[in-house]
Amino acid sequence: MVNFLVIVADDLGYSDVGCFGGEIQTPNIDRIAKDGLRFTDFHAAAACSPTRSMLFSGTDHHLTGLGQLVEFIQNSPAHQGKPGHEGYLTDKVATLPEVLRENGNYYTLMSGKWHLGLKPEYAPCSRGFSKSFSLLPGCANHYGWEPQLEFEQIPKFMRTATAALHIEDDQYVDNDSLPSEFYSSDYYTDKLVSFLKERPKGKPFFAYMPYSAPHWPLQAPEENVQKYKGYYEDGPSALKQKRMQGLIDKGLVDPSVVPHPFVNTGTPEWDAMTPEQQAKSARSMEVYAGMVDRMDYNIGKIIQTLKEQGIYDDTVIVFMSDNGAEGASYEALPVIGEEVMKHIEQYYDNSLENIGRKNSFVWYGSMWAQAATSPARLFKMYPTEGGCRVPFILKGASDLLPIEKGSICTEFCTVMDIMPTFLDLAQVPKPGPEFRGRQVLSMRGASWVPFFTQKQKRIHAEDHVTGWELVGQAALRKGDWKIVFVAQPVGPEVWQLYDLSKDPGETNDLAKEYPEKVKELVKHWEDYAQETGVVGLKPELGTVVVKDEMEDPRKWMKYESSSSIITELRKQKVASN
Repeated sequence: MVNFLVIVADDLGYSDVGCFGGEIQTPNIDRIAKDGLRFTDFHAAAACSPTRSMLFSGTDHHLTGLGQLVEFIQNSPAHQGKPGHEGYLTDKVATLPEVLRENGNYYTLMSGKWHLGLKPEYAPCSRGFSKSFSLLPGCANHYGWEPQLEFEQIPKFMRTATAALHIEDDQYVDNDSLPSEFYSSDYYTDKLVSFLKERPKGKPFFAYMPYSAPHWPLQAPEENVQKYKGYYEDGPSALKQKRMQGLIDKGLVDPSVVPHPFVNTGTPEWDAMTPEQQAKSARSMEVYAGMVDRMDYNIGKIIQTLKEQGIYDDTVIVFMSDNGAEGASYEALPVIGEEVMKHIEQYYDNSLENIGRKNSFVWYGSMWAQAATSPARLFKMYPTEGGCRVPFILKGASDLLPIEKGSICTEFCTVMDIMPTFLDLAQVPKPGPEFRGRQVLSMRGASWVPFFTQKQKRIHAEDHVTGWELVGQAALRKGDWKIVFVAQPVGPEVWQLYDLSKDPGETNDLAKEYPEKVKELVKHWEDYAQETGVVGLKPELGTVVVKDEMEDPRKWMKYESSSSIITELRKQKVASN
């Protein structure tokens, strides 16, 4: 009986961890890589909840209810009311934990970020998990700290990053009941470890550990931050060069690859910063490194638990990021930036020494993000390689998944492949066309088992087509060819063409040289959009200011036919004080 453990880091960059060439100390993640293999061509969606919906369904996120981030749907009338854009994981798909629990007698457990629906009927307890503790929205203060109680005092753009809305099984959790020493990665890990220790004996398990780190606000225990003091004082360009060399030394990038140059999306150039600005920027990156360091420490606790129970060797382990590194520079956004910065100045202390503590609120911006996604182009929210290609590690279990330990897999694959692979390993039939008396969609992903057991040469055939779309920006890949549409001002707002076998950095646009190839791939993209319910490739959607996870959560809940849960919880808290 094979067990499964899926660990998801939030907004982790491609080269952040040690086994992918980074300087951040991640011995436990590196150990998983040593016992398994690293993938160099694994792809997710360009943002968090779409990727998570694909992980649990094995199909495209436009079919699952998360065609866009729910936060974006609320600002786009074009998407509201459209099938596949409900803003939560719908019952049109059977989830991985549902199928394993129903058809494989698995014990299913999770602890960490959910971001697939806020109400109990959309929460993990209703989508197949036997035990769960989860952060429902896209992000929150990692210490569970709130500087003010009155909801209307908080800018709409920041509300979900301030109110940490948790649920345990089907009951909302009052933050006052959390321990005073609460820190997201620590607490979520301890919960999962307790679930593992309390699980029924003799049952296989599926465990899901989605960290909310290293998503902003960047906050970490000082002991972890101090380990990286001075590491980043030379700026993002220096880090990019070191990371590129690290990837080359690890055999993950060919030395001939040309990295994409920095694209400035609002962050000041390093040399144009004052010494104080440079110091704060470097400190923010140190805190980010501390968050990854602390996450790795906690992953070590989970691995130790599996070894103590004698089940490490029988557990398939996946480690991945949900999308590319987060490069948004929110202070530079028109209108929003001024409001956000004013609120942060009033309620938070972002002095140099305080950055990273519970009452600070920072992100690190586009330049550090591009150092982490290099050699790829751009970062989270973009359909470029920097937004969708993510670090991925797979450890097999006994002889079920024969792999060469410590090796590298260069096969193209996606997050949609995980569910069919796990069901194949567990010998559990794929769901559909009915599941629990309802019609469900079939999976678009492919099992990796035939490839690793040498029954087929490729995971996906040469003519396999994969599409991406988010906020009106898009891409499509067939073999090594890829077309990309990025809206202005970041992109040219036309289809660009790249040969990823020679140019993974997407630096050499071949559209004019191969117009027939562009035409062929655009036709495939139009078919993909029709099949999955993409609302449309509209430049105006791509230029909308991306609200990301910090939009007004009352709108989400209204869209989900729910009352304002966070507001009600706050009223209860005020009344009890």
